[in-house]
Amino acid sequence: MITTALALLTALTVSSGPYNASAGQNAPAPVGEKRTVVHDDGTIETTTVYVPPKKDAYGNAQGNQYDLAVDGAFDGQTVAVLHFYTQENFDFHLPQAALKEKGFSVYRWINTPPSPEELREKLKKASELWIISAADRRLSDEHIKVIKEYFDAGHGVYIWGDNEPYYSDANAVGKALLGVEMHGNVPGGQNVPVQAMNGHVGVMKDHLLSTGLENVFEGITIATIDENQYLKPLIYGSAGNLVTAVYEKDGKRAIFDGGFTRLYLGWETAGTARYVKNAGAWLANYEKFGGKVTLK
Repeated sequence: MITTALALLTALTVSSGPYNASAGQNAPAPVGEKRTVVHDDGTIETTTVYVPPKKDAYGNAQGNQYDLAVDGAFDGQTVAVLHFYTQENFDFHLPQAALKEKGFSVYRWINTPPSPEELREKLKKASELWIISAADRRLSDEHIKVIKEYFDAGHGVYIWGDNEPYYSDANAVGKALLGVEMHGNVPGGQNVPVQAMNGHVGVMKDHLLSTGLENVFEGITIATIDENQYLKPLIYGSAGNLVTAVYEKDGKRAIFDGGFTRLYLGWETAGTARYVKNAGAWLANYEKFGGKVTLK
């Protein structure tokens, strides 16, 4: 008679701070299962078998333990959102629910921005700012000055645009903060894999933002980002165009993205919820603030 006992172990060292053990890995390491067998003669044999995590229908590891951050790690922190594109029933409830899993609350200004003075005051209580552009520009130069102050203090900024002409504020803020703009219309609608080589179609290999993402949805019709020396390409679309790029230098973090349709269309395709959660966690800039979210 043989008796088999299974005990789940991990071959990974638990990471410090808010991050999961697999942070920075597109494909999480196999999990060790300790198996003990008692043979008929009374001898006991123990072995460890390493089993890859189960994957979803799109090839990404299942389970929030394979996101960048631990669930609830950012409890009490706020993502402020300047939400200007609201057509097609885009109400931000899907990304808001995803961010909530990591502890973030969301505060939105819808369609119309606050005064620059109110924006400055509200941002003192926010760990990061997301800007979702519309076709017309709604942020004044004074608004952008406030956003640049916030960014220069080390607080994360996510700048979202989409296909022409839905990048007016994205380009105004992107140029002021990062020296970059986006342009054009490129058909998307595809899931892209991990990049085989730098500059190829797909998502960057082994970056904190691409934790747990072996495949990711690019968006519907998307804009193309002009590459520059300050940005790291994060996602190249199926047409070979740069869709998403990141800035990480001098303790500052930003993401510049030409595919905001991912936030409400095709949400159930490859990796979008995980990517949004990863972006929230990364932009919180724990390495700089260690949980502190207010301006000095």
